[in-house]
Amino acid sequence: MRKRNWRLIAVGGVLLIIALLFFLAMRDMTPWSNDAVALMRTVGEVSGTVGGISIIMIVFGLIGRKEPA
Repeated sequence: MRKRNWRLIAVGGVLLIIALLFFLAMRDMTPWSNDAVALMRTVGEVSGTVGGISIIMIVFGLIGRKEPA
């Protein structure tokens, strides 16, 4: 039986929320940007990367580790 790694799940969840909030906060800044397309492209890459890493962390946390015998 495997034991879930709750710390990894929690950190992954927090990172996912931070990535979402970063994307939404930067979306509101596009009217003041000189190049809104480039801004949102960069913001999308960054938040997508952080979101992907956080999902991987959540999956590995759910898979867990072997319990000691």
